Amino acid sequence: MYTFLHDLLSDKKGGAVFNCFGIWHILYIFAALSVIAVVMIALRKRGREALRKAAEVFINIAFGLYMLDFFLMPFAYQEIDIEKLPFHVCTAMCVMCFLSRHTKFLSRFRVQFALLGFVSNLIYLIYPAGVMWYQVHPLSYRVIQTLSFHGIMTAYGVFTIASEENCLRIKNCWKDLLTLCAMAAWAMLGNYMYNGAAGNYDHFFNWFFVVRDPFWIIDAKIAPFVMPFIVIAAFFAVEMLVYAVYYAIKAIARKKKLPGDTQNMGSHQQQI
Repeated sequence: MYTFLHDLLSDKKGGAVFNCFGIWHILYIFAALSVIAVVMIALRKRGREALRKAAEVFINIAFGLYMLDFFLMPFAYQEIDIEKLPFHVCTAMCVMCFLSRHTKFLSRFRVQFALLGFVSNLIYLIYPAGVMWYQVHPLSYRVIQTLSFHGIMTAYGVFTIASEENCLRIKNCWKDLLTLCAMAAWAMLGNYMYNGAAGNYDHFFNWFFVVRDPFWIIDAKIAPFVMPFIVIAAFFAVEMLVYAVYYAIKAIARKKKLPGDTQNMGSHQQQI
């Protein structure tokens, strides 16, 4: 059984190789965007409750894939990769998004977790450098699992934001900032705990990029002191960009709805 699963899941070498922005990468992105579009179109007339259920289904799938990976990694890589612990923003938000739908306290931050999960997973889906480094076949388990997970998490973010009416309110952006600060603190804890784990001092973890500049612009000696603030500011700026797009879409939708709806127009004038 072990031999069968190892042969099935281990990295495939030879033939095509997965590269960022190569044809296989584009196909994976297209597949993820197609699923999002199909679900949105199919549920557009069923209301927000249908989208909420879709979001629940997708986060359950993403969480299931994440948990299953820990059981399959020994067959695929002959070890459990510490890198996959939930200290990266993508994996951490998977756990938090799942818990936010089952825990009353965390449900207050459900939208913030979904937004940060959407931003981080979309970034990785666009530039999956961690997969590219291994130079494996595009249909290897490593590639399929990683890109499927990030694609599903991206979809979950879209469905959550679309299903929650007026969920992105600028007055609540402090929650986004608080979520980012908590994520940075959590990542720093993971980095300082696990760097050098099992005597592997050659592998330097840099979860959430808070202890080392991934572009090597900032000196390594001062990076741990400034990177947490830079990362928080960068992600917060991207989230504010999502806010801007969200408000723009809402404004366009309102303009299209107002001319043929005198009742809505009257209420709109009262609000102004």
